[in-house]
Amino acid sequence: MRNREFTNLKNSLAIRAVVKIILYSIGTIIVFSILIDNGFLGNEIANRLSDFNRSLYLWCVRNKILVLGLIYLMIFGFISFLVIRNTNNNMIKIISAMDEILKEPKNQVKLPPELAILESRLNNIRVDLITNQAEAKESLEKKNDLIMYMAHDLKTPLTSIIGYLTLLSEEQKIPKDLQKKYIDIALNKALRVEDLTNQFFDITRYNLNSMPISKQNLDIAFLLDQLTQEFYPMLQEKNLECTLNKTKGVNFFGDGDKLARAFGNLLKNAISYSYENSKIEINIEEEDGKIKITFKNKGDKIPEYKLNKLFEKFYRGDESRTSNTGGAGLGLAITKEIIELHDGKISVKNDDEYIEFCVVL
Repeated sequence: MRNREFTNLKNSLAIRAVVKIILYSIGTIIVFSILIDNGFLGNEIANRLSDFNRSLYLWCVRNKILVLGLIYLMIFGFISFLVIRNTNNNMIKIISAMDEILKEPKNQVKLPPELAILESRLNNIRVDLITNQAEAKESLEKKNDLIMYMAHDLKTPLTSIIGYLTLLSEEQKIPKDLQKKYIDIALNKALRVEDLTNQFFDITRYNLNSMPISKQNLDIAFLLDQLTQEFYPMLQEKNLECTLNKTKGVNFFGDGDKLARAFGNLLKNAISYSYENSKIEINIEEEDGKIKITFKNKGDKIPEYKLNKLFEKFYRGDESRTSNTGGAGLGLAITKEIIELHDGKISVKNDDEYIEFCVVL
């Protein structure tokens, strides 16, 4: 459709230029014929030419048709030059408008009426550029803020690890139960450092579009069952129950590692934002050749304006940003990209108590 519009515009400009050349030439020739060929100016010019050179005058009289033809051709050529130059001026205006978009995208593009289609297109490009620049700036600001916050979060558990290990090293008579307590605390803090380091890694390499997919036949139910077992310690910490309503033989051709990461992000998110002593449900359904996987947990209601942003990179639904649940704001964004790399879709909905993420493959 766009190519057809530009072809029509090109043909329209060409026809307009030809019509201008023809009409201006005819008009000029008529005026020339009235004033010079048969009018009083012609007699005046003939007398002056005769006085100047009688032989040249006689030659012009004998070759009147040739002389008029040359004059008309010169008129046609001059008018064609003016029309083509005007067309080139339009090209210069288009180039200048494009340069202006890059320098001052806030200024609206104005072009001659005959270039209305191009004016509309350039203004659309201008608006897209403004939007992309704003999103890039916002993303960079969020990324820088997260790096600053996470650098602070790294320092906190490291200080605790150093403190408890120093205490264990220097104090020889610490009771066994207290030693175990200190070791457990140091281990938990070390795991937190590992988690934050992984988040740093995600921030610096966030771009899954260029990553290759290695597809194979997968048992989705078996994959999710493995994930729930891996997350058992996190579930126990908040006394959560995770049930997997699975259907045997739900096979899908996809990248197991990437899908495991996507589903792991969804399960980790459900654990982080579930009420203690509550239940997380994972349901698998197969319908019309599609596989539907839902993650449902009970937690605080998410405002509508937050729901629309959950899949944006570096967006954190947890505004309080506690160090225990605070992530880089990339988990759900990465999950969305992985699902879309498999030509799937992901959505989220929230009622008064339940949060539900739905993946369709």
